Amino acid sequence: MRPAAPAVKPRSTSTARPGTARRRCPWCESTPLYRAYHDREWGVPVHADRRWFEVLVLDGAQAGLSWRTILEKREGYRRAFDRFDPRKVARYDARKVRSLLRDPGIVRNRLKIASAVTNARAFLEVQREFGSFDRFIWGLAAGRPVQNRRRSDRRIPARTPLSDAVSAELRRRGFRFVGSTIVYALLQAAGVVNDHLVTCFRHGEVRALAKVVRAPRDGSRVARRD
Repeated sequence: MRPAAPAVKPRSTSTARPGTARRRCPWCESTPLYRAYHDREWGVPVHADRRWFEVLVLDGAQAGLSWRTILEKREGYRRAFDRFDPRKVARYDARKVRSLLRDPGIVRNRLKIASAVTNARAFLEVQREFGSFDRFIWGLAAGRPVQNRRRSDRRIPARTPLSDAVSAELRRRGFRFVGSTIVYALLQAAGVVNDHLVTCFRHGEVRALAKVVRAPRDGSRVARRD
């Protein structure tokens, strides 16, 4: 199981008392940075469009790298990409891309940087069509989080039919670095899928944050373009 890209740092919802031992998902126990991300962010449902764009940028940047690398560069990304404002990123030109390639605060990969700009433009198109990216993406999940009840991280898949469908729809709309494995990590991070193990103290807390989101148009699925 791969830790996924976050949105922003929401307030922790933990009700555990200080000093109380808490069981966590095993993947997060290797570093304090992972534990903080797991305890405060991973799986918390995202509903703000700028947060969604952050998830897209960071998960795309992670491809082929450790998630720790991206977490350590997160503030660098926030600064370099105008606090993840898709309207500003969509206007980046070749000169701006060249400057980003010299920025040590981010992953200096030309394809990943270019994909962030391409994705910003596709993101704005989705907003124009559906009113918000949030409404679009939750519509693909029938408007509510998938609540899994797994007891072992060995049973968490790298991709699912849902991530396959979301990946295909994003690619259809011009997004890049959105293969099914990347998308599944994105869905986990943004709370579309609750993959905290049932033995983890965050499983119930994240489940309690779930709410039904009205799907686009009249149905439970996003209408695909021909």
